[in-house]
Amino acid sequence: MRVPLSWLREYVDLPVTETGRDVQTKLIAAGLEVETVEQLGAGLKGPLVVGRVLTIEELTEFKKPIRFCTVDVAQANGTGEPQEIICGARNFAVGDKVVVALPGAVLPGDFQIAERKTYGRMSRGMICSGDELGMGWGSPQAEGPGGGSHGIIVLPPEIEVGTDATELLELFDEVLDIAVTPDRGYCLSLRGVARETAIAYGLPLRDPALLDVPAPNSFGYGVQIADPIGCDRFTARTVVGLDPEARSPIWMQRRLQKAGMRPISLAVDITNYVMLELGQPLHAYDRTRLDGPIGVRRAQPGEKFTTLDGVKRVLDAEDLVITDNRGPIGLAGVMGGANTEIADSVTDPETGEVRGTTEVVIEAAHFAPVSIARTARRHKLASEASKRFERGVDPQAAAAAAQRTVDLLVLLAGGTAEAGVTEIIAPSAPRTVTMRADHPDRVAGVTYGRETVVRRLQEVGCDVYGQDELVVTVPSWRPDLHEPNDLAEEVIRLEGYENLPSTLPTPPSGRGLTARQRLHRRVGRALAGTGYVEALNYPFVSEQIFDQLGLEADDPRRTVVKLVNPISDEEPALRTTLLPGLLAALRRNQGRGSQDLALFETGLVFRPTGDETVAPVLLPVDRRPTDEEIATLNAALPRQPRRAATVLAGAREQTGWWGEGRPADWADAVESARAVAREAGVELTVRADRHAPWHPGRCAALYAVANGEETLVGHAGELHPRVIKALGLPERTCAMEVELDLLEQTGKGAIQAPRISTFPVATQDVALVVSSDVPAAEVEQALREGAGELLESLRLFDVFTGEQIGEGKKSLAYALRFRAPDRTLTVEEASAARDAAITLAESRVGATLRGA
Repeated sequence: MRVPLSWLREYVDLPVTETGRDVQTKLIAAGLEVETVEQLGAGLKGPLVVGRVLTIEELTEFKKPIRFCTVDVAQANGTGEPQEIICGARNFAVGDKVVVALPGAVLPGDFQIAERKTYGRMSRGMICSGDELGMGWGSPQAEGPGGGSHGIIVLPPEIEVGTDATELLELFDEVLDIAVTPDRGYCLSLRGVARETAIAYGLPLRDPALLDVPAPNSFGYGVQIADPIGCDRFTARTVVGLDPEARSPIWMQRRLQKAGMRPISLAVDITNYVMLELGQPLHAYDRTRLDGPIGVRRAQPGEKFTTLDGVKRVLDAEDLVITDNRGPIGLAGVMGGANTEIADSVTDPETGEVRGTTEVVIEAAHFAPVSIARTARRHKLASEASKRFERGVDPQAAAAAAQRTVDLLVLLAGGTAEAGVTEIIAPSAPRTVTMRADHPDRVAGVTYGRETVVRRLQEVGCDVYGQDELVVTVPSWRPDLHEPNDLAEEVIRLEGYENLPSTLPTPPSGRGLTARQRLHRRVGRALAGTGYVEALNYPFVSEQIFDQLGLEADDPRRTVVKLVNPISDEEPALRTTLLPGLLAALRRNQGRGSQDLALFETGLVFRPTGDETVAPVLLPVDRRPTDEEIATLNAALPRQPRRAATVLAGAREQTGWWGEGRPADWADAVESARAVAREAGVELTVRADRHAPWHPGRCAALYAVANGEETLVGHAGELHPRVIKALGLPERTCAMEVELDLLEQTGKGAIQAPRISTFPVATQDVALVVSSDVPAAEVEQALREGAGELLESLRLFDVFTGEQIGEGKKSLAYALRFRAPDRTLTVEEASAARDAAITLAESRVGATLRGA
């Protein structure tokens, strides 16, 4: 919300010495996010005056059209003689009033105006456009009413020659740019910001909504509301006899420009002006283009409608629409229709008669915020109106906004207000909140006292009754105030967050990180230590990603939790796997020039079971919830296991003077899983598997063993080529995902530090021939069990296939390290342990000693 300081002063008598920076400081202290204060007219220096074009001579001997003009500037040049000026613009004519910068003036950007010879003539000044004066959107009358700011400013003919243009065009001002948060929708208006300013300075507010409004009667324009929940208030007023030649006055155009809006036409400008002033979006219909009464209803599925931007839209059954007898004429609270818009004034070339809209019906309504927000998102049609409605508009301001619009149309367009006033209001009661008078004290840890609490709430606009227990009636423009804590926040922010004491809580002794938290941190450090970079991703996904990952239709990962109000309609679901976010991060980094990537993420996934209940109540904030309350809330949540995942692409080892590098492959993904498992004290068993989105021939299922039972904890390997193509990933991309909670459950608890033996190690190698379909993990398990306690470590260092060992066979070579904690092993002891390991492998997996 852009707030010109000059406009703000109309409602609050700020001290003359107060600058925009001073107001910014006050509003920030009150909780508003004032991002910048723009200094309009910075670097601008006069003389800048109004002139009348006397003559125009076309200079045709140059490559581009040039005009030599004489301009009457009265006595502004000190002589009263016409000013000679060279100009290239063509949107003005003899007799037009223009803005002239005389020699000695300085325009924004340190552009100094001086007499100089150009195009063979002396130019003594400059005829200015809105851009050259830093006016922004649509300078007054430039290139026609409400046109762009690139053409010469053509002023109304009644402006006196020689008038100071800096004051006329209000070129010097300060504009506060406020980022309005969703709970402060009332600050999307001068009225709301003025209220906060008045409170901050302790000054009275001149509320622009305090107008004399005529009572509703039965002979206003017909309105029929079929959905009183979607539209609980609708006011319609009619103004006739408008002058189609009337233009928006300069002061109104300038205020709209400073607020970031483009002047269009008088009727439209007035509705925008009142919206900025009071916060109530309005719409003006050309009454001659309406067919029958105005209606409010839900759209029919598939119903079509063309909005003001010329786009033909297919409506949804949840869309709230404004209608007449022909059908939809507007998307309620979002945008009007092209079939009832205010017509531009057009001059008949034969008669010279100006034709345009002369009768308007003003709509000022209140719509359900959620309905408007969903419609705007559904049609990707954010507007100034929808931005206000979805944050909450003061329903009681509708009649005042309609009256203000009528008054301005009568004043500026010469119209006549019809006596009919239509006002339809759904029954509703004021919202009240009961709060203990000392509740803000208890929340803030500061003693404010009842008098301060009541005074601050009254400044906000509340009516307060009671002594120890207050009954607070919330003002209609504050739909965000629902609970005692909301009221406490108002008191605390107005008293000043900076006045809250800084106190550190005293934590109870004996508490630290949980075992789950410690494992989470160890896993992150371990993966970072092996060369992976952590990538934190949003937990939101689209359901189309599961098709790209090649998941079966009945895959449980397709069962998702959908958000009621997602950040993006394209990603409305919570993730059931970490891979979509990681693969998107890998693709994004690869697209930006990174070729060798290794990323990891640890986080929650959301796996609904279908047994979730509905949480009956919100948890309290003034005490610790009971175990029963927490259990009830947990029963309403989906299962949320913590997982770890990695993705790799490109080179895993770089080529250099040390030797050849190698690309990342499925074995690196498996090894990253082993690194994670080691932090939980778990040894993984690896078996071949078929599991999307991995390549069926390069996918490993990862099992953890506890109490003799195997638990599937994840998968690793190379992604399927179709998945790589669908997601636009580098070739041979690999990935791993394991569930940390399962690893923690099957782990050995706290990791024991290894005992360092002072005795030497005995190394024995063994090469076993097994069937090619026997997993190496089963051979390794048999060797470990057979070797017994003396085995310190076992490592597979060679895999061989060939004619020498026969078809359908493979040779697995292992290095076995034996060590005793209390003695030096003899050769016989090490050989016996080796032979025992071979014997068990022979009996369990059919292994034979190679070369035997």
